Amino acid sequence: MSTQSIAVETSGLVKLFGTTRAVDGIDLSVPTGTVFGFLGPNGAGKTTVIRILATLIRPDHGSAKVFGHDVAREADKVRWRVALTGQFASVDEDLTGLENLVLLARLRGYSWSEAKGRALELLEFFDLADAARRQVKTYSGGMRRRIDIAASLIVTPDLLFLDEPTTGLDPRNRNQIWDIVRALAADGITVFLTTQYLDEADQLADRIAVIDQGRIIAEGTSGELKARVGSGTLYVRLDDPELRSEAARVLEHRLDIQVRLESDPAELSSRIPGPETATQALVHLSEEGINVSSYSYGQPSLDEVFLTLTGHTAEDQPVQGLS
Repeated sequence: MSTQSIAVETSGLVKLFGTTRAVDGIDLSVPTGTVFGFLGPNGAGKTTVIRILATLIRPDHGSAKVFGHDVAREADKVRWRVALTGQFASVDEDLTGLENLVLLARLRGYSWSEAKGRALELLEFFDLADAARRQVKTYSGGMRRRIDIAASLIVTPDLLFLDEPTTGLDPRNRNQIWDIVRALAADGITVFLTTQYLDEADQLADRIAVIDQGRIIAEGTSGELKARVGSGTLYVRLDDPELRSEAARVLEHRLDIQVRLESDPAELSSRIPGPETATQALVHLSEEGINVSSYSYGQPSLDEVFLTLTGHTAEDQPVQGLS
């Protein structure tokens, strides 16, 4: 594996499609051996950045380097170091899982025996050994994503681009892909993960860059991004739903906070500065004889961070036809 400290570095990166600036002046620095989350909604420019870094398209302005090699001038050197798993299946659905991996290994220069050995090793690692001799078109969605990632690892890369690897998968299959990403990172592979799922970036990434309309609007660890919101949410459930309006009045008056009435008639919530305010809220309610049956205080989610940074949720972002 590479001993260089930086896997990906971009400066002022721009890509135009007609008059649309799909990528609009992006600066990135991705350390080796990390999982880097590239977070944004459909149409934000994530896939376009991946395609530039993987040498599939050239930037119009700015520079991009992978392990110190310029993606435009030294594309061949970059390609030897990276692998890409895109959003859509890259294997032949009429071949079996084993046949697909053997074919790809042969194309990468393995002998027949080496190719079969590598294919069987990957099928075992990705929990596909029992399906090795089935046609890929019979695989479930989660199995297809796993065989796609396996195909990218015929030759172990220094840097793996995973472009929205869990889109459309159910929770069980998503968790399986998450486990694979963690295992790859543990083996020292740098993972550049694009996702529109905020919890996915939260779970997997060492650092996260948030992209919106082709521009980086925030970057940091999950904790650092959440800290930018500056507050958490207190949820309170009362013994007596009839006292909810009174409870809201007490909290708004005593703590100068805005209280939201939840769909459950016994629940209310409020964004508050910190856990000390949560304690004060419970004390004030007790002093007024309002009994609390349960409560919780949580740090802001990445969903709330995205809303704070952009003024809209990820789901509300208009799709530009580019991702």
